[in-house]
Amino acid sequence: MSARNVAPRNIVILTGAGVSAESGVPTFRGPDGLWEGHRVEDVATPEAFARNPALVQRFYDDRRAALSRVEPNAAHRALARLDTEWAAASRGDLLLITQNVDNLHERAGSTRLLHMHGELQRALCTGCGAAPGWQGALSGGPPCPCCGAAKLRPDIVWFGEMPYHMDAIAAAIDACDLFVSIGTSGAVYPAAGFVAWARDAGARTLEINLDPSAGTAMFDEARHGPAGTLVPLWVDEVLGR
Repeated sequence: MSARNVAPRNIVILTGAGVSAESGVPTFRGPDGLWEGHRVEDVATPEAFARNPALVQRFYDDRRAALSRVEPNAAHRALARLDTEWAAASRGDLLLITQNVDNLHERAGSTRLLHMHGELQRALCTGCGAAPGWQGALSGGPPCPCCGAAKLRPDIVWFGEMPYHMDAIAAAIDACDLFVSIGTSGAVYPAAGFVAWARDAGARTLEINLDPSAGTAMFDEARHGPAGTLVPLWVDEVLGR
């Protein structure tokens, strides 16, 4: 049955790089296989940080600073509107899970939100385990505000590390009756496996993506085109507009 024809109650939404790309945030891995001019293996693994911490810190300092030059787009704003109106109407549970490390969902107004791959605007202390909010540079070894040790790294989930909030994500997917994937490649696990997980739990599934993803065949319905156009239309449908 089409996801557009049945009123859902509990919704889980997964967003990826395709949502923020329309705001000017580069996708994680471009068509040349690089992320902002670097091999992913050189800036997104624990081994890369151990080998060249100055390069990795500088890379994420630049990404953090770039957030001030981008704004939420229509897709971010529509999802925030759904969050607000769903809660106000007490229509059920809604959880937004993002693979993105930017803060555009928050700036648009989303509140029921989990960052499974970390956040650019947090640091992680490898000494005490604290994860303080962080706006400036991590290059140069600033002290941890909690323990004073100069052991801060970006609070980003790198390849080989466990994504955050997996217990909460599992509970939400098990309880949802609609799972929506927006702007994701369908190639990065464990997020790429969420659609199968949701289907096994009995949920209807919808993909909204610029082009067919690696997992399009797993979805009950797929809509392809710009997120800034399609997401507001879908949100209007869900809210009965």
